[in-house]
Amino acid sequence: MSGLKTIHLALPCMMALLAPPAPASNISELTLTFAGCAGRLSAQMEHQWLFSDPASERTEAHRAAMISLIEAVMPEDQGRQVLAHRIAAKQAHAQLLTRASFNQDDGDAHWALTRAEQEIATCLSLILT
Repeated sequence: MSGLKTIHLALPCMMALLAPPAPASNISELTLTFAGCAGRLSAQMEHQWLFSDPASERTEAHRAAMISLIEAVMPEDQGRQVLAHRIAAKQAHAQLLTRASFNQDDGDAHWALTRAEQEIATCLSLILT
């Protein structure tokens, strides 16, 4: 019974730690969009590195362009919140890529890959390539 009490008491703390940070209301939507894309492109690049995909160099250039866009629109005092948003997006995209690459359910793997590709395509539509 004491184990259940411990779980019951610790569960809200664990859920708070695992929840993605809520975007700060004072950050512009444009800044959040660029930050989310930079995070996704970081995850994509690292995933490509994992599989020795030569496309990683192109993804790295796209990521650098996205970071430049963030720097152009972000006020100096919002760096921490923007970084938190980038990290949350990177983690979410990495989970999609992992789900697509290492999933034994072919249908679910296909869905995850399609979703990841759509997210990257949306991001790439924001930059000149």
